[in-house]
Amino acid sequence: MFRFSLRNRLIFSFLLLIILTLATLGSYILWFVHKYNLERLTGNLFTQAQITEQLLRVHISGPPAEADLDAIAKELGAEVDLRLTIIDPNGVVLADSRENPALMENHLHRPEIAAALAGGRGTAIRHSTTLDENLLYVAIPMRSGNEIIGVVRLSTTLSHVETAYNRIRSALLAAFVVTTLLAIAFSIRLARKYTAPLEEITDVARLIGEGQLDKRVHIKTGDEIEILGHTLNNLAARLDDKLKEIVAQKHKLELILQHMDNAVLLLDRYGRVTDFNLRAASLFSITGAMLGQHNIQVIGNSLLDKAVRETVATGENRLIQLRTNLHGAKRVFQVFLAPLGDEGGGVLTVFHDITALQEIHERQAEFVANASHELKTPLTAIKGFAETLLDGAIREPALAAKFVTIIHGEAERMNRLIADLLQLASLDARTTGQQTRLEPTDIYKVAATVVEELSAQWRAKKLSVLLDAPAQPLAVMANPDWLKQVFVNLLDNSIKYTPDGGKVLLKWWQNSDKAVFMVQDSGIGIPAKDLPFIFDRFYRVDRARSRSAGGTGLGLAIVKHIIETLGGKIDVTSEPGAGTTFTFTLPLAKAQ
Repeated sequence: MFRFSLRNRLIFSFLLLIILTLATLGSYILWFVHKYNLERLTGNLFTQAQITEQLLRVHISGPPAEADLDAIAKELGAEVDLRLTIIDPNGVVLADSRENPALMENHLHRPEIAAALAGGRGTAIRHSTTLDENLLYVAIPMRSGNEIIGVVRLSTTLSHVETAYNRIRSALLAAFVVTTLLAIAFSIRLARKYTAPLEEITDVARLIGEGQLDKRVHIKTGDEIEILGHTLNNLAARLDDKLKEIVAQKHKLELILQHMDNAVLLLDRYGRVTDFNLRAASLFSITGAMLGQHNIQVIGNSLLDKAVRETVATGENRLIQLRTNLHGAKRVFQVFLAPLGDEGGGVLTVFHDITALQEIHERQAEFVANASHELKTPLTAIKGFAETLLDGAIREPALAAKFVTIIHGEAERMNRLIADLLQLASLDARTTGQQTRLEPTDIYKVAATVVEELSAQWRAKKLSVLLDAPAQPLAVMANPDWLKQVFVNLLDNSIKYTPDGGKVLLKWWQNSDKAVFMVQDSGIGIPAKDLPFIFDRFYRVDRARSRSAGGTGLGLAIVKHIIETLGGKIDVTSEPGAGTTFTFTLPLAKAQ
């Protein structure tokens, strides 16, 4: 399909202007030349007519009708090579140099005759049917004194004028054709000159629009088009810089989004997943094939879907707490929801895993309740016995000594409980950020020291306490005091709950880059139902027996906390009536 482009419009405009100019100029030249020739011929005829009129007055002595005017007319007409006609005031043809006057009609109403009879000069151009050509007529009055006695009319053919007109017209037409062809070439060249830079600008603008922002216009026209090209280049450069800035910011945001600890999901207004980060993919097992699925299919929680719908409807941020099961474990999330763009544009959801924080809060609440309960018992006993002493028992030495001994024992138990609480608090603080200095620690040296310190207890019960160490000494990366506390708590438990004459074994060996420890006794054992909970704080298998043995319910919790802080693991097996075995690992100080 023909496209009336700017170039075509320019060519058409230039051609139209040139053609109209040439046509106007040619028409004017033709009209002017024809008019000039006609006026010149008319002037010549009038001059000849005046001369003829004077000659006629010389030849005619009386009225024209009485003379041999026809012979005179033919003679004079032949001399000037013009047709001469003499008409009386009534329009009757008296003589004619080329025709028989008797056969000619009355000329009274001919315009040139009427003008001459009126005392002026008359002209007329008429087509001659006889000659089949146009003739020019001029007429002047013949006077006798002040009286008009007739009219002298001269006429001649316009063939010379028309021939000149046709020649000039042909020349002008040829010049018009040649000039038009030159004008076409000039118009095309001129249009190309002006449109080529615009086409270059258009092509570059199209490429820039397609994303090729490195394209530039190279125009040196020295006019507004060059300014337009520079403007486009500057615009492209600014767009390129801005796009690079946006891409860099987008890349940074993507890096932040993909590597942030929180899971992020982008949902459309209908709750379907449109994008997600790496944490979300890992946490909720999302794959690219799940894009477009509803959030209930992905997360499996109607509370989230309800919050998404409310966020879309209200256009306001929301914060909810979400509890769900992931990979067989209970998880708690604090979910922030924010609308994207205008109302109904989608929702950004950020999942902050607060499971550990929730567990800490729950443990803290449980810890406070248990600590309060554990402290309340000895305090109640101390208060009761103190009040009994104040009521008069202090005056009975034997009874007073018994009550004071009980008060002292309860105070000692409170002291142990508070010491364990402080140690747990210290371990918790290090777990949540405080650094502890670890050093290579000789296992045998610490174990032997603990066995020796507890010797009074196990010898009193006639227990057999054995240390089974490898031939090559082993050292672990630990805090010596912490390792000692682990041995003390485990061996103390074994000594307390092993009947007289029983056995307690502390053994360790190397396994790859770890040291494996085993504390085994032949004690009363632990029921299977209690095994999963023995490392919980304040948990006791038999509360009454544990208190009577001086336990606080925190020893094994401290052991587990220390071992895990040092990078190890602990496990327990037990059979009621047969004994208990604790097994744990710690990283070696160096390759052994």
